[in-house]
Amino acid sequence: MYDRFTTLNGLRAHYVEWGEPNRPAILMLHGLRSYARTFEPLAIRLSDRYRIVALDARGRGESQWDPRGEYYTPAYVADLEQFADHLDLDRFILLGHSMGGATAYVYAARHPERVIATVIEDIGPGSSLSGAGAERIKREIAGTPAEFPSLDAARAYWRRIRPGITADALESRMRHTLRQGTCGRWFWKFDLAGIAAARLDTDPARQIDLWPSVEALRCPTLVVRGGDSDFLPAATAAEMTVRNPLVNTVEIPGAGHYVHDDAPDAFHHQLEQFLTSLEAAP
Repeated sequence: MYDRFTTLNGLRAHYVEWGEPNRPAILMLHGLRSYARTFEPLAIRLSDRYRIVALDARGRGESQWDPRGEYYTPAYVADLEQFADHLDLDRFILLGHSMGGATAYVYAARHPERVIATVIEDIGPGSSLSGAGAERIKREIAGTPAEFPSLDAARAYWRRIRPGITADALESRMRHTLRQGTCGRWFWKFDLAGIAAARLDTDPARQIDLWPSVEALRCPTLVVRGGDSDFLPAATAAEMTVRNPLVNTVEIPGAGHYVHDDAPDAFHHQLEQFLTSLEAAP
C-alpha cells in the first residue's frame, strides 16, 4: 500500500494505491462521510490481480478542504477527470459508494471511452433527493457533533447512527475520520461545516438528476444494493435495469447502506463474479 498526493483543481488531494501499477486498474470512490481507506479490506483482497486506487474526496481524509465549499457532484466529477489523467489511465473500472457512486454514474456516462465497467454501491436516481434514506442522512448531518471529549464518545456516536457496524469497520472509522486537538478533544478530519452546507442545500440548481447518466451508460454496470438499505429502493434498482439493459443489480441480505462494511465477504463475492465475467467477455 502506498500513500500519494497530487493536485486536483487547485486542491491537494490524497490517494492510496494497492497492487502493481501494470495491472488492470480499479478506481474506488467513497461516500459522503467516508475516506479512501474504507476500501482497504476489499483492496487487499483484489490487489494480487488489480491495481487499486482509492481517492480521498476533497474535504475528507488527508485531502485539502475546499474553501469555496464546492462539495457537489460536478466538482467531484471534475476532480475525477483530472485524477484519471494524472494516473495516465486510458481504461479502468470505476467503483463508487453512495456519493462516490453518483460521481461514477456521471463520469462513466460522460467518458464511455475510458470506463470498462462500473460498480455502484447502494445509490440510484433520486436516492439523495427524497425518501427515508435521504431524510435520515440529512438529520444525521444536521445533528453531527463538531467534536467529542473522548474516543469513547466518538465510538458511541458511530454505534448510535450505525448500530449494525462491524467491529473492524468501526475501528477503521475511528482511525481515519478523527484527529486529536491540542486541547485533548477529538475533531473530524472532514470538513463538516462545508459538507453539511452542501448536503442540506435545497437550491434546485444544485441538485442532480442521475437518470440521464444511468440511461447513457455504455459499459457493463453492477449495482449492489443492501437488503436492509433505506437509501436505494428496490423499485429504483429494478427500474434501472429496465431503462438500461447494461445495468444488473444484486441485493445482499442483511446489509444496510454501507454494503462493503456490513457484509464484506458477500460484497467481495459479488464483485469477484462481476470482474470474472468481464475477463471472460470477448
